[in-house]
Amino acid sequence: MTPIPVVAALISLPLACFAQAQWDDGLLKPYVMDHRAAASSPADVSFLHDAPAGKDGYIRIQGGHLVKPNGQRIRFWGVHLTDWSPGSIELPPKEDSPMYARTLARFGVNIVRLHFLDKWAPTGIVDGSKDDTRSFDAQQLDRLDFLVSELKKNGIYMDLNLNVGRVFKEGDGVPDANRLQRAKSVTLYDKRIIELEKEYAHNLLTHVNPYTKTEYRKEPAIAIVEILNENGIGQGYNPPSKFYGDELDALYNTWLKTNLTPEQLQKLREQAGVQGDALIPRLAGNARATAPKDRYETEVRFFMDLENKFYQDMKTYLRDLGVKQPLIGTADHGHSGPPWVMLTSLTKLDMVDGHIYWNQYVGVDNVPMVNDPLHSTVVQLSRTAFAGKPYTVSETNHPFPNEYASEGIPIIAAYSGFQDWDMVIMYTFEPKKDPAWKPYVGDAFDLSLDPVRMTEMSVGALMFLRGDVKPARQTVERTYSTEQVLDAGLLPGGLRPGSEQPYFTPGFPLALPLEHGVRIKSFDGPPTAKLTATEGSPIVSDTKELTWYTSEAKTGLVTVETDRSQALIGFIKANHKSLKNLGADITNNFATIVLSSMDGKPLARSDKMLLTAGSRVANTEQKWNDAHSGLGRGGQGHAPTLIEPVAGTVTLKGIAGATAISAAALDGSGKPIGNEIQAKKTADGWVLPIGDPVTTWYVVSVRRR
Repeated sequence: MTPIPVVAALISLPLACFAQAQWDDGLLKPYVMDHRAAASSPADVSFLHDAPAGKDGYIRIQGGHLVKPNGQRIRFWGVHLTDWSPGSIELPPKEDSPMYARTLARFGVNIVRLHFLDKWAPTGIVDGSKDDTRSFDAQQLDRLDFLVSELKKNGIYMDLNLNVGRVFKEGDGVPDANRLQRAKSVTLYDKRIIELEKEYAHNLLTHVNPYTKTEYRKEPAIAIVEILNENGIGQGYNPPSKFYGDELDALYNTWLKTNLTPEQLQKLREQAGVQGDALIPRLAGNARATAPKDRYETEVRFFMDLENKFYQDMKTYLRDLGVKQPLIGTADHGHSGPPWVMLTSLTKLDMVDGHIYWNQYVGVDNVPMVNDPLHSTVVQLSRTAFAGKPYTVSETNHPFPNEYASEGIPIIAAYSGFQDWDMVIMYTFEPKKDPAWKPYVGDAFDLSLDPVRMTEMSVGALMFLRGDVKPARQTVERTYSTEQVLDAGLLPGGLRPGSEQPYFTPGFPLALPLEHGVRIKSFDGPPTAKLTATEGSPIVSDTKELTWYTSEAKTGLVTVETDRSQALIGFIKANHKSLKNLGADITNNFATIVLSSMDGKPLARSDKMLLTAGSRVANTEQKWNDAHSGLGRGGQGHAPTLIEPVAGTVTLKGIAGATAISAAALDGSGKPIGNEIQAKKTADGWVLPIGDPVTTWYVVSVRRR
């Protein structure tokens, strides 16, 4: 992941016909998160974790899913730790690590993706004072070690990334280091850089953490190891300098001599117009679309082989080093084109991973996902899951300042459970190094001080980690022929006419992942046959627990209706939908209301529930551009954060044997505000007023005879 502007992920499709909701800024009220003041909270869901992390041994794979050593299924719900916004830091000072570890556990986080560790200090652990990047900064490494020990102590596992943001220097013996930046793609084929990647992995993984007394390669609290982040190489790739272009050409021509017959090689020379022993050039730019098919496919096979050899070599190296954790190669991260070529190598590793964001490019759009189910983050991510492999989502989010961002976390939690995925990690949580830091959202992706997204992490954890949403009853598998894989790069991409983004699979209905489970079965079978799915609204999951409504009026709504978690997400007021145990009568145009049992009982019999109610989040004096599609110049605003409280009533229905129901409104530290709110018993159920005091979450208590 990179800070804005982002180059490697999807812009969600614009909804030109969407009628912008008329937001009333007079409804915005101050409400801030305060992690430092939080000692204990009735909303604490850390009971979901079995601390310390890894106490029984390594996470492993069984039956296509992640399990504990005893074979018990485990799912992961997490965040990154990064430092893009002002005043934030990747690795907290040691005095803050216990506080942040307790905070994350309290919100239900049971995994942290250790991401940009390979950046120079004071962000990462690489010593930036030297003319190479081959040494660790002692203070930063100590901070990492202590953070790992505190996360482990609180039942939080880690996803350790190896190559993410490393910027090489001339002292590394890397040609043209000043032109490499993060060396994307080059990391897959340059001999020297691969040597340095292995050296870094060796030095980090064999390092003994003095607080846990364990080497990282032997640390069971490290659940997953990722080799690269958002990386890959494909046809049309433009090397950063002539040196790397020449190196790639040499590799290509060596591969051709090994893999082609003399007759095939001669034909390729003729097609390329080269004489004698001259190197055959790679296709570039528009030449791909007009090249002879056999020449095009030959080059694709070269790149597939190059990627596969890199990942298999790294896997062998890490296993020989003693790394037992499941391995991820990199993520399917660019959804403007088909990923099948890259996935042929990634699916040969232990796990498959995906990244996507809604409205990634803040400033391009400000629209609700509930109005566009077929291009939702759920559908985008679902294209990558592979049969027999754990599927993980190590980056996703609804970035700020999207005014509909309250929809994101509950929808991804619900549908990830339905698709039976193994991990969801939100990008990102940014620890603040200054205890006096003023609370506002300083970065589009930062959850840490967002009063809606942060509190929704707790109900998301309850829903996903417990498996409240049942996996799909039916899983639809699809196959791709070798020819489909080789020719995938010739398909219309992005939003061009004829594009079948994001699946790029002729005859595949995009509503299918919202109705059934979906997986890829193979890349060497027959082309996928034409499939069918619901056209129109609503789209109902085959478990009948999830329903996605759309309308011509652009007032979409998603409902979640399980025994232990229920939710109304989107244009609640316009839809008048009610669930088995949850109804709402609110004044807000757009909101997300989630009710989850905290004691593991069905809502009808639960004694304690967590209720979140979120709508808009803004910063004080935040300024939009004229189109209201993103922030204008200098429009980020300042502290304190503001919320539009969800106001009106929530009705709790079918609560067996209740004699009284009350709710404690919580502040940003998770402590109760004032007196408990009493619900009134009516013919429809127990009616609970919400919105005053100002909050985004409540703990509901039920008294019975």
